[in-house]
Amino acid sequence: MVVSKKKEVKVTPLMRQYNEIKSKYPDAILLFRVGDFYETFGQDAIVASKVLEIILTNRANGSSRIELAGFPHHAIDNYLPKLVKAGYRVAICDQLEDPKQTKKIVKRGVTELVTPGVSYNHLTLESTKNNFLASIYYGKELLGVSFLDISTGEFLVSQGNADYVNKLVQSFSPSEILFQKSKKEIEPHIYLRRIKIPVLHIVGKSDGIFDHEKSFKPWNKLIGTPTKDKRIVILENIGHGLPKDTIIKYQLELLKKFKL
Repeated sequence: MVVSKKKEVKVTPLMRQYNEIKSKYPDAILLFRVGDFYETFGQDAIVASKVLEIILTNRANGSSRIELAGFPHHAIDNYLPKLVKAGYRVAICDQLEDPKQTKKIVKRGVTELVTPGVSYNHLTLESTKNNFLASIYYGKELLGVSFLDISTGEFLVSQGNADYVNKLVQSFSPSEILFQKSKKEIEPHIYLRRIKIPVLHIVGKSDGIFDHEKSFKPWNKLIGTPTKDKRIVILENIGHGLPKDTIIKYQLELLKKFKL
């Protein structure tokens, strides 16, 4: 029996360095400084190209190719706020030495980690509302919660049951929520706040399973999408089974409105 060896995928020294740094920030969009540009690669490039509306291309990566999207380094103040406002954590990786002073690959490292809840950039903040970073601790019986706005210095703490904390989160509407990794059962507000895309809810007024007043409206309020980009359609005399032609009609309207 002949066992074939798995072909080793070779990568360039630059991409090897990128992969090492990216592994330390797996949940962030990594802006990787290459010369006069900040580049994104792989899935980060796909996301960045859509959010920033920049060209998605690809480049050689040893024996394979990888997605690539980038922008001039001097334009970071234009592009960084767009990523943060879209709800993404962004790690900025800069060149730590002058390329002219070395014959090897330039040393690089993350110099700043910007997240929706800890951004100082005035372009990502709204003057009419707080930008809270929330933290939730799950105790045996109660939950502890805190809210911090680093732009104003406000810091608030409280504790209570899940319903009480849910109401606080809805009221303060934090841009980012932290919780311990060991918590496996995550409350809805943890991930719903991270949704920023346009949302369409279609529900029958006579739905006996998902009541629009008790289910859809509270759920819609929790979602982090801007109010102007949320829409609930309540169909009269319709139960849980929604007509397909009606669903398609409203979906097409949504796609046309936001040019999706």
